Amino acid sequence: MKKQKPFGLRLIDSDPLLKPYTSQFTKRAKYYEQVKIQIEKTGGILGDISQGHHYFGFNRGENDGQDGVWYREWAPGAHSLSLIGDFNDWNRDANPMTVDEWGIWHIFLPDVIYVDRFLHSVRIKVHVVSDYGALDRIPAYIQRVIQEGDTDYVGQYWTPENSYQWKNANPCFDMEKEGLRIYEAHIGMAQEAERVGTFTEFTDNILPRIIDLGYNAIQLMAIMEHPYYGSFGYHVSNYFAVSSRFGTPEELKELIDTAHAMGLLVVMDLVHSHAIKNLNEGLNYFDGTEHQYFHSGVKREHIAWDSLCFDYSKYEVQRFLLSNIRYWLETFRFDGFRFDGVTSMLYTDHGLGREFTSYDDYFDSNLELDAMVYLMLANELLHEVKQDGISIAEDMSGMPGLARPIEDGGVGFDYRLAMGIPDYWIRLLKEKKDENWHIGEIYGMLRNRRSGEKHIAYVESHDQSIVGDKTLAMQLMDAELYTDMSVFTSNIRIARGVSLHKLIRLLTFSLGGEGYLNFMGNEFGHPEWIDFPRDGNNFSYWYARRQWHLVDNETLYYRHLNTFDRSMQHLESTYKLQTDEDIQLLLIHEDSKQIVFSCGGLVFAFNFHPTDSASDWRIPIPLQTDYCLVLNTDDTCFGGNGLVDGDKYPWQDITMNGQKQSIQIYVPARCALVLAPKHDKIE
Repeated sequence: MKKQKPFGLRLIDSDPLLKPYTSQFTKRAKYYEQVKIQIEKTGGILGDISQGHHYFGFNRGENDGQDGVWYREWAPGAHSLSLIGDFNDWNRDANPMTVDEWGIWHIFLPDVIYVDRFLHSVRIKVHVVSDYGALDRIPAYIQRVIQEGDTDYVGQYWTPENSYQWKNANPCFDMEKEGLRIYEAHIGMAQEAERVGTFTEFTDNILPRIIDLGYNAIQLMAIMEHPYYGSFGYHVSNYFAVSSRFGTPEELKELIDTAHAMGLLVVMDLVHSHAIKNLNEGLNYFDGTEHQYFHSGVKREHIAWDSLCFDYSKYEVQRFLLSNIRYWLETFRFDGFRFDGVTSMLYTDHGLGREFTSYDDYFDSNLELDAMVYLMLANELLHEVKQDGISIAEDMSGMPGLARPIEDGGVGFDYRLAMGIPDYWIRLLKEKKDENWHIGEIYGMLRNRRSGEKHIAYVESHDQSIVGDKTLAMQLMDAELYTDMSVFTSNIRIARGVSLHKLIRLLTFSLGGEGYLNFMGNEFGHPEWIDFPRDGNNFSYWYARRQWHLVDNETLYYRHLNTFDRSMQHLESTYKLQTDEDIQLLLIHEDSKQIVFSCGGLVFAFNFHPTDSASDWRIPIPLQTDYCLVLNTDDTCFGGNGLVDGDKYPWQDITMNGQKQSIQIYVPARCALVLAPKHDKIE
């Protein structure tokens, strides 16, 4: 009987190339266990370490038999703190706070005195005196922040009398049986109007579109409060506060509850990789020191992002961030998180300018062990609070084991983003004409991922829509997207672009991972880039919106691209192809730009040739049964020419490419067919 590897070393069995780094895996496992021992002293991962929001900030409680509100703040370097706000006419001397031996300041506001003054939505700040000076700050654990004027932000005590009452349970999701199909969205720019959209508008107008398309999850960006709208939500100031520009916390709850009623999982874009530098809104120099929440010295500032880097070795930093995870899971019932900037967290140099071509790159002194252990704790907490919760890592380095269980030596994520895929497609479109594409290279790229780790594939990211770059549709069709998308207009570039847009998505969807992600609008080839209001565009919202009228117009190809996306999504929901680990390459012809493979019991036949249709094309099939057509990219409802005649293909006892049976099909140029065994076809 083979002896099982110790805790944290099992990953090495599945990847022998990791054996030279056994000592690093051992060191990681021991450090993780040491941190866990300390956490166990305060109740474990579900104890004090993840319940900071129930202690710090504003919480109702009692003191000496009196009911009231406690306010607590960790600020060990400060000289004094005093609570100020509407309730005391912003008098900095009226409500001084007391500090304990751990640097935690506190004050109790008894109802007998403050019940008519310290009310829901009262504006509040905390006056902090330190070596840095005397400043009015927003409490670290505040749950509501609003903007006043152009630059000032202020906290609010948020405890509505009629708080939202949940009506629906979170949907159940089994990632082993179904692919995760994510519709990534930004609340503010999801509407057609030239302004910031709201949670309520998203609930009413956008959720039905997502359901109609067939996605089973939405990923919401920019939910945590951020003062600069143009940061896309990645410069967070207040980690427990819902961005007030989109609406109230109750309206976000209603959005999530409505999505759950529709069967949609709701994933949050979580930014724990860095924090905003602002003094007025954020945590920078909160207690007067540079090292309270963040590193000091050279590791303090992120040189590329103009932001600050958390010191994950500190207990109170761990408590702040882990409590933040639990808060969003329990208070707002999110189903999981996409962790932003994981690469930046894992390496001292943030992975900037590195290719990561050798395993040495992952396990040298550049690795930030404190950050890695924090991510392990974060994943453990998420799955303790919500057993079927979802965690996705945004990592471009390819760190081995990132999406493997902690006990195996992994970091515990459920999925990792296949970040090389969108970069590859954009590079390919920029550098080569499609008649020169190497089909084998494309197949190899889409299948080149770490074994035993689930991946989320995507064709293009939201970053590729931002000013300075081009979406996939713009790369393919350029400015003619604005003039020649009418079905009544004949345009060679548009015809090519529409065809390849479908083929690229279908190939990525079927081969690229165990899940798929689309940024809103990309499903129909949105013609405009993203540019938030700023000085450089006269604070225009023209490019910070989505033009839904284009997809709703039946005379435009946008409508056809959208219809294709719907059919593609339903292909997965019907046949569960993304969880199939037995993908078989059946045929590949470089000269004729053809590829055939099987996945999820389906046979995919692609003809990438720009001019030559494949007539009487004999292809191998894995089963001795007739096949039926279940998806045809040339269908007129997808903007095709409708050249494929018939939908049934009888099998023949003719051996081909190692398969004992084959069929004959017709696939037009730049088209693909998806075929199902006749007995498996679902009408």
